Order: sequence, then structure tokens, then C-alpha cells
Amino acid sequence: MSAMNDELVVGLVSISDRASGGVYKDEGIPALEEWFGRALTSPWRTEKRLIPDEQPLIESTLAELVDELGCHLVLTTGGTGPALRDVTPEATLAVADRLMPGFGEQMRQISLQFVPTAILSRQVAVVRKRSLIINLPGQPKSIRETLEGLKDADGNSLLPGIFAAVPYCIDLIGGPYIETNERVIKAFRPKSALKLTTGSATGASTVATTAAAKPPAP
Repeated sequence: MSAMNDELVVGLVSISDRASGGVYKDEGIPALEEWFGRALTSPWRTEKRLIPDEQPLIESTLAELVDELGCHLVLTTGGTGPALRDVTPEATLAVADRLMPGFGEQMRQISLQFVPTAILSRQVAVVRKRSLIINLPGQPKSIRETLEGLKDADGNSLLPGIFAAVPYCIDLIGGPYIETNERVIKAFRPKSALKLTTGSATGASTVATTAAAKPPAP
């Protein structure tokens, strides 16, 4: 497999009327890029979009990132509350082939450990073709918490973050094999889907695989 085919293409979409209009600086995309820089040890690159809260535009942007630019993973930030202009979930569902409700359930479970208003968030996750699309919160702190989960003072996981399940989901829908820095987030896969690697948690290289050509069902 070529290096290009091994590369994860991530679409990052920040959805905000005010940030896209220049009223304030977007913080969602920089926070996500910083997190991926710490969390991933396998190749990746991004396609970035900053757009207003307009449902047709959100729908067309998601479709473009998946259908034309070949993103394996698309993460949105913003527009998931109950306000009238918050239409990110509706736009995401409109372009979906399959729903992945567990991601939204886990994000709300994590956020409820901090604020009771987490029950107001309406984040969803879906599969379109061979791409996973996930709505994330808009604040950098909340983005990090939902991706990584909750940890104790020694770094042990108390409540898994949603990104632990993302690499195996990408495997199952035909995307590249994602490797992570376990000090940030440990990807979970069944043993039959693991690749044997050499090297440290921050720079492992693949030497063999025990996975079948078609990943096993979760």
C-alpha cells in the first residue's frame, strides 16, 4: 500500500456565524489540529472549512469533503445546541447513509461529568459512504475532553473518550489504519484487527498484520 493510501484525510469544519464573519477568531479548528498533532503517530492531513450556520451550506460542505476530497473522517465543531441557528445535527443527518448513535451518547456522558447542561447538546455521528462524520462541541476544552475522555491524576482512563473507537470504525468502513500515541488516547481494536508494530508509542511502525482482508464485525 502506498504512503498516500496510508494517509488519513481529516475534514475539519468549524460552524459559526460570528467566527466565519470575522467577529472573533475561530478556536475549534486550531484546537483539533493541536490535538491530532499530539494524538496520532500515523500519517494524516487536513482539509479545513470555516462556515456560517446555514444548513444547505453545511450539507454541501460535508458532501464535498467526503465525495470530492476523499476525507475518511470529518469532524465538525459548533451548532449543536437548541438555539434556532444551531442546525449542524440536522445537516449531518441529511447527508447520512447510516447513524452511529453511540458517539453522541458517549460525548454527553463525558460532558455531564462537568456541567448539567450537557443534556442540551445534540451532537450526532454518521457514516456517509466510507467516511465517518462526527459533531463535536465548540469549545477547545470540551473538544479535548470528549476525544480523550476522563483520566485520573496518574493518566488512567476513568471514562473512555470517543476517539478510542474511531480507528476501528475507520477500519470497518475501508479507511487507513490509524495509530495513536497511547499517552494521549489508546485506540481499541479486537485482537484479530491489530497490526503488530515495533517502536515506541509515539512512533510505531507496522511490520506485520493479523487482521483479515475484511475487518471482523464489531
